[in-house]
Amino acid sequence: MTQPIIIAVPKGRILAEAVPLLAAAGIVPEPAFSDEDSRALRFATDRPGIELIRVRAFDVATFVAHGAAQLGIVGSDVIAEFGYSELYAPVDLGIGHCRISVAEPADLAASDDPRGWSHVRVATKYPHITAAHFARRGVQAECVKLNGAMELAPTLGLAPRIVDLVSSGRTLKENGLVEVEVIAEVTSRLVVNRAAMKTRSEVVPLVEAFRRAVGATTGIAA
Repeated sequence: MTQPIIIAVPKGRILAEAVPLLAAAGIVPEPAFSDEDSRALRFATDRPGIELIRVRAFDVATFVAHGAAQLGIVGSDVIAEFGYSELYAPVDLGIGHCRISVAEPADLAASDDPRGWSHVRVATKYPHITAAHFARRGVQAECVKLNGAMELAPTLGLAPRIVDLVSSGRTLKENGLVEVEVIAEVTSRLVVNRAAMKTRSEVVPLVEAFRRAVGATTGIAA
């Protein structure tokens, strides 16, 4: 019996944007998929040969890179951080707009100039992106790896600055931080396992379905 195609989708804010896009690509999940309170992780769709899994954003890339899922929806930040050679990212889905930024306490920013930095200590869940960014500027970056609660790092003395995803900036503001530098703009991409692209005949038509869905939504060919 042929195994179903598995599409990995991130939990959280991207989920609500992904559901209409999935529908536009001809994939309608069971109702529980959109219920953030549901503890289920694997979901049926109206397509018998396609199932969805709902996992953490960073784990989407891992599931797809290792072939446990054949396709996934993941931010370009995750792709850049992990750099999996097994991943192919053929379609910018145009959802999940945000940015990776450097932030620091407002009182520090008032007298600080990033152009004068030679060494920075930064708390981040993006050590690779952060180190590469500062290396291009000739700045030595000491990265403290955190998976969450980044905004606490400056106030508790762990690191004076952070590098994190920023959308509205509200979380930064509520914790007394301000953006001082944007490293990269981020959108969500469709990622595909390269081996599955070659061995599963259903994958290429799905990629094209997502491409058409993005074009229909934005009026621009993906």
